[in-house]
Amino acid sequence: MIRKIIRIDEEKCNGCGACAAACHEGAIEIIEGKAKLVREDYCDGLGDCLPACPVDAITFEEREAPAYDEAAVLKAKENKSPVTLPCSCPGTMSKAIKRESHNQVVSAPVESQLSQWPVQIKLVPVNAPYFKGAKLLVAADCTAYAYANFHKEFIRGKVTLIGCPKLDAVNYSEKLTEILQNNDIQSVTIVRMEVPCCGGLEMAAKKAIQDSGKFLPWQVVTISIDGEILE
Repeated sequence: MIRKIIRIDEEKCNGCGACAAACHEGAIEIIEGKAKLVREDYCDGLGDCLPACPVDAITFEEREAPAYDEAAVLKAKENKSPVTLPCSCPGTMSKAIKRESHNQVVSAPVESQLSQWPVQIKLVPVNAPYFKGAKLLVAADCTAYAYANFHKEFIRGKVTLIGCPKLDAVNYSEKLTEILQNNDIQSVTIVRMEVPCCGGLEMAAKKAIQDSGKFLPWQVVTISIDGEILE
């Protein structure tokens, strides 16, 4: 039958998982960092997922699709165990991390390596003077909490910008592109968590480097939810 159903633009999708959380029928899942309409017969065509998407990656279209199967949706809900948000973001999971206690004597306080304010991508001025000749660190919010030596290994000697594609309803790539185009940036380091929704930050930074038209050395470092650097 021809009916109204959602369409997901994977080029725009940043994998944040907001649409999957908003879909009460369970028609959408995050697969390999992208939102997918996995059950067309679960999509009721009402579009609760549309306003949830921060990058406008979801639209309506009319095409051949199976009819909405409310009975199947209700049955699936009955059989479904409670789960966290589809992207498995550490900020949404209830998880205790048990660590060994070490009775170490701290001889001196650890100094902060942060060199500027603001640090949020959406707040930082595009032409801030500290961007001149800077090495840029683009980091996911959770990374500094997950990785104990974050200041010494990542923030030191860099201008730090942080963000979370799940929480900020903005397109980071546009702001980052402006920063790269308008300033003498020397390099870009991207630090993200291992979960798929953090891929939105990585993709935004990579797109900004490409769209800036500049040849910049860059690297991506991934932190596990247990606080380890993944190869």
